[in-house]
Amino acid sequence: MVGGVAAKPFASSADLAPKDEELVQLADGVYALTAEGDPNVGAIEGEDFLVCVEARATPVAARRWLDRLREHTDKPVRYLVLSHYHAVRTLGASAFDAREIVAHENTRALIAERGKQDWDSEYARMPRLFEDPASIPGLTWPTLTFSDRLTIPLGGDRGDLELRYSGRGHTAGDIVAWLPQQRILFAGDLVESRAALYTGDAFHDEWATTTLDAIAALGAEQLVGGRGAVARDRGQVDAAIAQSRHFLDELRRTVGTVHRSGGTVKEAFRAAHEALEPRYGRWPIFEHCLPFDVQRYWDECDGVDWPRIWTAERDQEVWAALR
Repeated sequence: MVGGVAAKPFASSADLAPKDEELVQLADGVYALTAEGDPNVGAIEGEDFLVCVEARATPVAARRWLDRLREHTDKPVRYLVLSHYHAVRTLGASAFDAREIVAHENTRALIAERGKQDWDSEYARMPRLFEDPASIPGLTWPTLTFSDRLTIPLGGDRGDLELRYSGRGHTAGDIVAWLPQQRILFAGDLVESRAALYTGDAFHDEWATTTLDAIAALGAEQLVGGRGAVARDRGQVDAAIAQSRHFLDELRRTVGTVHRSGGTVKEAFRAAHEALEPRYGRWPIFEHCLPFDVQRYWDECDGVDWPRIWTAERDQEVWAALR
């Protein structure tokens, strides 16, 4: 026990137990796969093609998801949509044989700037997600990028899929996938449903205000967050968005108060942990995320707008300093 906070194994390095996966059909031809707080993935059927959302951490892990999906459809994957650049979302892309890999233009820039360091960092933090890491052929590079909005007509009477950039949030390049006809939103890690938020590469003030405002304004009736169960009605959607905003607001309040008073980042971590643990402490990856979350917002309070790059070495230094 250090300063009232129990010492913990590094990040999710001790989380080695397999998770139960559940395939959920949200509407005709719209699917999500959840796994007890592991990163969610999804798929949307077009008339004669598939759009897959997120790639998982390795091709081997991605193929397990595709095997489940093939029980429902054998259409080829035309588009693979990446909500942002983090390794656990991107490095399994080669398994999909997608014609286009789609992401925001900022995501492509972030992969170029820090993709390899992020790969090394996430592998050390979450080794269980990297099934057969030798199967990863290299960094995943988007082949199609956009700045504001990209519309994919699904054909027939299926309507459109709208890929939208709502502003800086979880990273500088997060996008959401919106089905306006079905009122279904794939929100990536901008919204979590009963899972803690990772904010180590975030822009907290924008995320908690204008970015979440834009997501809430869509009026989704079902929502697939980055982790956690699918929100299956408007009440659950609103609750997931409110929970995500509350986590950010409490993090900003506690860390900001310590920073303004001339305290230390370790004191800020203790204050944030005390405020957040009663509600979020039993949710997936809370203890893993919080040191990195606090350090990033502390940097923002110091005037560091662009997130510092996380390396495996920096991860260990911050963990040791705060935990």
